[in-house]
Amino acid sequence: MDIIEPILAIAEKLYALCGEVKANKKRCMRLADRVCALVELVEAVKVHGFGTVTKPEQVKNGLKQLKLTLESALRVVMKYTSFSYLKRITKAYELGEEFGSLNERLNDAAQLLSLALQVEHRESIEKVFQEATRRREDEEDRQSDSEELRNLLRENKEMKMAVVAVQKTVDQTQRDMQDIKDILLESLKKTCLHLQDIREIKPEELTYSLPAKPLLKCSHSELYKGTYNKFTVAIKRYSCPLNTNPTPSELRSVFNKEVETMKRFESPNILRMFGICIQDENGPNPSYLIVMEYCEKGSLRQVLDSKSNLPWDRKTQMCLDAARGLYRLHQSEEKFKVHGSIRSCSFLVAAGYRVKLGGFELARTETSLQKNKSKKNSAFHYSSPQLLQNINHPYDKACEIYSFGIVLWEIATREDPFKDCSSHSQIYQKVCVEKVMEPLPIDCPKQLKELINACRSFEPFLRPTAGVLVDMLLKMVEED
Repeated sequence: MDIIEPILAIAEKLYALCGEVKANKKRCMRLADRVCALVELVEAVKVHGFGTVTKPEQVKNGLKQLKLTLESALRVVMKYTSFSYLKRITKAYELGEEFGSLNERLNDAAQLLSLALQVEHRESIEKVFQEATRRREDEEDRQSDSEELRNLLRENKEMKMAVVAVQKTVDQTQRDMQDIKDILLESLKKTCLHLQDIREIKPEELTYSLPAKPLLKCSHSELYKGTYNKFTVAIKRYSCPLNTNPTPSELRSVFNKEVETMKRFESPNILRMFGICIQDENGPNPSYLIVMEYCEKGSLRQVLDSKSNLPWDRKTQMCLDAARGLYRLHQSEEKFKVHGSIRSCSFLVAAGYRVKLGGFELARTETSLQKNKSKKNSAFHYSSPQLLQNINHPYDKACEIYSFGIVLWEIATREDPFKDCSSHSQIYQKVCVEKVMEPLPIDCPKQLKELINACRSFEPFLRPTAGVLVDMLLKMVEED
């Protein structure tokens, strides 16, 4: 019961802070309402104790997770209220994602607690956290942010006012102010690009040169660097023979069905898809392209193998980025709740060492374009003990968290996992028989070490959820 008072204290402070915000009050007050609904559950436990609940251990675990999430929420709202109007606008996309992620994690806590409590409390919590309503409200907030950005870009007068506001607070030369203005415009335009819907892109909207050397080449596609709406993008061009290509109408049918699902994945930490493009549609051999976000540093594995400077604070931020991508995926539609192939090469690294989850986007559209539709090769180095023991074990979130733990270990050590093992039997011997957990560096921060080891726990129930990972890593980053 010691955890209840701290939870109530954090909730009270958070609710008061939400009432002080000057911008987008609806977003913050919705967060406050959801916190209040959870407080009712916590107070019910305080009054009645654990003796009246059906699953006391589940409630205790739920309270621990709720405390972590409320601490994260408090830090985010404090950061949000401290931002100037100008910074709130330029950071709208990232802040919107943070609020959305917080709402998802509060929903997780609500579901976990309400299942073990009385019916009347469960009904009241379900009303506040009703999925359809919650998603509609969050979408309204995103649209509001988007509209603010568009207005700011359209009206030069507002831009001048913003620059003047910066000029009053910063004693810099006129040349410095022009640099600030240029950076601001670039940031706003880039954010607006990310707010655009995934769609079919006209050939004239893309620029890339052939036969330029591709960045990457495989049996069925080539990856090029190009531009879309004056921003650098990655363009995947499919090199299928004529007799394996779908017709443009067939491809559009698959793509249009998949776009609605992909919208649920939009996040700064998930590789952004901009759409498809069909070149020379009426010719004898049309070209099919998928346009996606360009990550200049390549895959996470490439970065870890490079000579890049990665101090512990940077590594921790990279771990947080990766966890946010995984969490967003786990909270999406039922059929996409797991990635299925988590490994270091599944993550891409953009400027500023920002990590993004890839490897599943527009999967059905891409499959329809591939010459070879074979399944991905198994990666035993990332397989959970349960999958190594039984190939028919259901692949679930706990399996995926284990794989993710291996990725976090890679970030911490920059090494290849189980590099001396090349077969299933060797990995099985190490993981399932000897129960080896590869060591972390001596100077690895204690909290990060404990978290990575928890993800790699032999028993599935000891592994944290993706939501808990986000909360704990966010706390580590904020404390650095």
